[in-house]
Amino acid sequence: MMMKKNKNRDNYMKVLLEFKDKNAVKIITGVRRCGKSTLLDLFIERLLEDGIKEENIIKMNFESIEHDDIKEYKALYKSIQSKISNNDKTYLIFDEIQMVKHWEKAVNSFLVDFNVDIYITGSNAYLLSSELSTLLSGRYVEVKMLPLSFKEYLDFNIFETNMTMDEKFQLFVKNGAMPVISEYEHNRERIIDVLEGIYSTVILKDVVARNKLTDALLLKKVVMFLADNIGNITSSNNIGNVLGNEGDIENTKRNPASRTIDNYIKYLENAYIFYGVRRYDVKGKQYLKTLGKHYIVDTGIRNMLLGYKEMDRGHVLENIVYFELIRRGYEVYIGKIGENEIDFIAVSASDKKYIQVTETMLGEETRVREITPLRDIDDNYEKIILTSDRIFTGMTEEGIKIVNVIDYLIEEDYKN
Repeated sequence: MMMKKNKNRDNYMKVLLEFKDKNAVKIITGVRRCGKSTLLDLFIERLLEDGIKEENIIKMNFESIEHDDIKEYKALYKSIQSKISNNDKTYLIFDEIQMVKHWEKAVNSFLVDFNVDIYITGSNAYLLSSELSTLLSGRYVEVKMLPLSFKEYLDFNIFETNMTMDEKFQLFVKNGAMPVISEYEHNRERIIDVLEGIYSTVILKDVVARNKLTDALLLKKVVMFLADNIGNITSSNNIGNVLGNEGDIENTKRNPASRTIDNYIKYLENAYIFYGVRRYDVKGKQYLKTLGKHYIVDTGIRNMLLGYKEMDRGHVLENIVYFELIRRGYEVYIGKIGENEIDFIAVSASDKKYIQVTETMLGEETRVREITPLRDIDDNYEKIILTSDRIFTGMTEEGIKIVNVIDYLIEEDYKN
């Protein structure tokens, strides 16, 4: 058996340490159970190791019954005011603070009234509301947290000593990357139970309850459609037509309104379970308003919902690569060039890449389909095809690099 190396999230910890003691609230966002609370626990350990006194660290988890009496910002302010005991810097760490009504008003007052450094987690994009932006203008930074990368997954889990890297990657694809599943040693039944619990909590607390939804069946249909169509171009009209034609949506004699579908998708995005990606016209140099794509935050949740299917592996690889690009600091778009599509345009402050993702490059038709859009781009930024094939590893064709997708996922390229 291989021994676990560690359970740190080094890239996220690095960001927290870089912003430590800076005049900005650190807001850590991401889907439930992706590791936000654990990251803050590790950060507290680091503070203690650096000599910060325990009384100068205040952590509150607002999903705990311990803080059930703190429902609104004034109660939060009074509670913290009573706990700050000296003039030394106090580190305030708030878990799931969106449970407190108008919490941003209290946070703003903490910055004004006390010598504090503030860290916040939340599982809903409500945290970044316009009211927050107004109150804390220029004084907060968002740390976007995701489930484990494949490289982190290798560190978190134990594997049989004779297991190949391809076999490990297959487990990653099948079981997903929620940190908690490492506790179950690849036991598929237990992992499914855990993922069902995570998904149900996200849907009930961060989608249904927060948005006061009453049509649970329609929400489920939208979730299943998006999960089944990762990597496909969709629209709310198209989704409504498909769901309406299925004929089993209660109290509906016509297709669901596109506005309703749009709202449900937005709620799912706000809960960080689906991520929408815009399209960009490379030649026209403009963003397109319609027909984007969606990716699911964790392939394990997708497989729990739909059942594991080998046939759509190409789209699953695309899903995995999308989130890897996000981890590496890129803004990601879908590219359109003429009648062809580029899977990803990845842009950072200092870099741009064009990326195609395909299960295989074998076969002339597939090779032409993947190379043609990249070849038609007339700039000098890096162009890459990521594939499961190893026979083409290290090859370059017409200036386009062909890279094995697993090699790409475990390389040390986090410079952005």
